[in-house]
Amino acid sequence: MGIIVQENTGLFHLQSAGMSYLIQIVDGYPVHVHWGDKLKHRESMADLFIHTPEKAGLDRLLQEYPQYGSGDFRNPAYQVELEDGTRITELKYAGYKLIKGKPLLAGLPAVYVESEPEAETLELELRDAYSGLKVVLIYTIFADRNVIVRSARLSNEGSKKLRLLRALSASVDFGGKGDLEIVYLSGAWAREGNMTRRALHQGETRIDSKRGMSSHQLNPFSALVTPETTEHNGEAYGFSLVYSGGFEAVAEVDSFGSTRMSMGINSFDFSWLLNPYESFQTPEVVMVYSKQGLGEMSRTYHRLYRTRLCRGKYRDEERPVLVNNWEATYFNFNADKLVAIADEGAKLGIELFVLDDGWFGKRDSDNSSLGDWYEDRRKLPEGLADVAKRINKLGLQFGLWFEPEMISPDSELYQKHPDWCLHVPGRRRSEARWQLVLDYTRKEVRDYIYDSLSAIFSSVPVSYVKWDMNRALTEIGSASLPSERQSETAHRYVLGLYELLERITTAYPDILFESCSSGGGRFDPGMLYYMPQTWTSDNTDAVERLKIQYGTSLVYPVSAIGAHVSAVPNHQVGRITPLDFRGNVAMSGNFGYELDLTKFSDEEKEMVKNQVISYKQIRGLVQKGDLYRLKSPFEGNESAWMFVSEDKEEAVVYYFQVMAVPNAPRKTLRLDGLNPELEYEVWSGDRGEKSSYGGDRLMQLGLHLAYQQKDYESGWFRLKAVKAE
Repeated sequence: MGIIVQENTGLFHLQSAGMSYLIQIVDGYPVHVHWGDKLKHRESMADLFIHTPEKAGLDRLLQEYPQYGSGDFRNPAYQVELEDGTRITELKYAGYKLIKGKPLLAGLPAVYVESEPEAETLELELRDAYSGLKVVLIYTIFADRNVIVRSARLSNEGSKKLRLLRALSASVDFGGKGDLEIVYLSGAWAREGNMTRRALHQGETRIDSKRGMSSHQLNPFSALVTPETTEHNGEAYGFSLVYSGGFEAVAEVDSFGSTRMSMGINSFDFSWLLNPYESFQTPEVVMVYSKQGLGEMSRTYHRLYRTRLCRGKYRDEERPVLVNNWEATYFNFNADKLVAIADEGAKLGIELFVLDDGWFGKRDSDNSSLGDWYEDRRKLPEGLADVAKRINKLGLQFGLWFEPEMISPDSELYQKHPDWCLHVPGRRRSEARWQLVLDYTRKEVRDYIYDSLSAIFSSVPVSYVKWDMNRALTEIGSASLPSERQSETAHRYVLGLYELLERITTAYPDILFESCSSGGGRFDPGMLYYMPQTWTSDNTDAVERLKIQYGTSLVYPVSAIGAHVSAVPNHQVGRITPLDFRGNVAMSGNFGYELDLTKFSDEEKEMVKNQVISYKQIRGLVQKGDLYRLKSPFEGNESAWMFVSEDKEEAVVYYFQVMAVPNAPRKTLRLDGLNPELEYEVWSGDRGEKSSYGGDRLMQLGLHLAYQQKDYESGWFRLKAVKAE
């Protein structure tokens, strides 16, 4: 395993425990030969590629980093404009370097290794002799994971300026695969993570965001699959961009049936000026191969992102059960009301109280005070520290909501610094939710936010921060950048955000940071590098959450998925669902409540207490176990999934039926991921019944589901292997 180089044939074989990725240099061009199931290395592998540019032309060549202008008319991976206005470059192979482990990317989030033997990195150097452009293609192959990570570093080694017009992170040409389909996550605010699957045909299928953020509408992830691929079987090729700004993922089928998949920063409204001896590093794409369907692809992403993307104290710690006051009080609260909710939470076993929006400036509604990060003494006469200490005395940790990337025109900060927002002189400043976006390209803005938050953290015992971001970027320009660099603003904003997040999470390592963007508007791997969990959606309706959480799990680990029980009728859709149904959905993620606990009846409080006890018993399994999706909410009236321990000796299963079915047939649920040789004790969490079954029976014949015929039915099972006598 590792990287095998045949210098005499120009062949590079990147090999993991179960996967091979082959590149061959043909007439100076890096050519894509194979990505898929592991191949035994042989000297004759140079014969795998049979077409040369002279025989087939660049338009037929399967390339690793294609260019436009020399005969390839498909989507290029990069484009450069020279000082004379021409846009023709031709990169040719100039050498390679092998590196043990995986180097970090300066200023960018990236997956990492904890020891060199975990991975090996190949750098392929390409040069355009005329312009002085040098491109280094970076490939990291993991030894024990079917993962390859790609990025590119573009440098100007000439004497004149170069302007990057496109700089994608990765491009892969699939030749000879036949018909392929694409799977991706689509939606909108409050209905994020909808799984979409459709066939690819000749032409382009484009998934992107032009919003300056990864977006509710489309996630920076896609997978190519064969028509036969299911959750459990068939080939899947995943592409996930570790980036939090505008992105593009384009699948292009040419007239010969080859498919080119490319991914990176959105080329729309992007350029980057490279002076001589300057470089530009693209974010990385994490590419996963599975021959066991979408489920194994997801589990590969989950294990990698949970342990080699997320960082810090909370990477491996179980996350606390919380109660958030937002849907309980919105902006209308005082210290006694907050403490009363926390007091009820303490009695029910909840571990963390989160004070959401409305505690700062003169924030009585959405239309003011963002940027004025000091406590509102009208609502909290004794200050935040007093509230936090009162809550701490109840045995709960204290958390706080911020929206540090925004500024309200009705704020003291805006009156002092009206040029600190993203804007274009002479153009109107588009407001959304009565707010503008701070210009994070400017160091003085980032310093102000750092100092403001640090003042709170140094005086208030804050254990958790919900970092919100409630609107997309408009009028994307910066007063601090010269005219020739204005189209760099969007990417510089993201780089500025990363710089601030690195600084603040390093300074306060004991705070659990959760990212949020009106829910899932910026649920991406880039944010997970700094904050190990994300508020998945502002929609807390349990039925809608079945789809949202199921779809999000296609690429993101359950440890990153925030899920709360809220009041009914639900505040987003008005639906009334039972408390046990809401609890079972929310316990399938990072569990919490978002309602007024003081309004619960004694019976409801007892149910909450039991939910909290149950979740504490299984949360290690939910947050760190392997997820197996059993029934899709996108395909019918039922949903089901299960979490299995690494040693396959424990599991927890959740089942949901949305609407009752009259005179329904007998139902069984086939499980997955168990050891067929083990015997399992199965305990029905909702009915208290115990039985014993073999792992083979549970996976082949399934569990009998004996539920009442009523709407919003759910149940859960715990499985433990029975030790042999």
